[in-house]
Amino acid sequence: MARDERATLLEVHQALSEEQFQNLKYLLESKIPAGLVLQASRPELCRILLERFPGNSLREIARILQQIGRPDLIQRFQLPSEEQIPEENPREPNRDTPNGTGDPTSGQHPGVIPAPSVNPQILTDKDLMTVAKKLGKEWQEVGILHLGLEQSRLDQIQEEYPNNFIMRSFEMLRDWQQRQREEATASQLLACLKKAHVDPEILNFLRSLQGN
Repeated sequence: MARDERATLLEVHQALSEEQFQNLKYLLESKIPAGLVLQASRPELCRILLERFPGNSLREIARILQQIGRPDLIQRFQLPSEEQIPEENPREPNRDTPNGTGDPTSGQHPGVIPAPSVNPQILTDKDLMTVAKKLGKEWQEVGILHLGLEQSRLDQIQEEYPNNFIMRSFEMLRDWQQRQREEATASQLLACLKKAHVDPEILNFLRSLQGN
């Protein structure tokens, strides 16, 4: 089983372009120390994933493939995805208490505090990557004039990713997101970019997220 898993991981890594492989490693930094992944080769990254996610490395890679725009590899290598995780029976009526006193339309029992609603406009890494891919070479102008970032921070990002425009833009958007916190919504980013000279597809994408 472990050998099959390692072989599949290596095949997935080899199917990525060098830029996509670097993007994949960057997105793994949220779960694996950067010192382990940034300099790792494709075979070394397979070993790290197998050690860090025993029995679950293929699912983790499938999650990131979605974020970097390569869902085709999930299908090609038949990787497990989050959508395949079976859910618990949702809101089935309690057969033991057919005449319960709870609100029959709410799906909740008396005294149960409902979970707080999640703002559907909060931007995910996948959303930010979609925007980053379309920002182009004017990313610094966008960062300074429209997102409120400092030139020194943008210079630092450029040093970290000297040959990767997409990852520069993505890192810049992540900085903006971290500063905005719960205000980092599609509506907020749309408001920031409306006056910028960006690809109209970015604005259309952010508007589509508002409608979800």
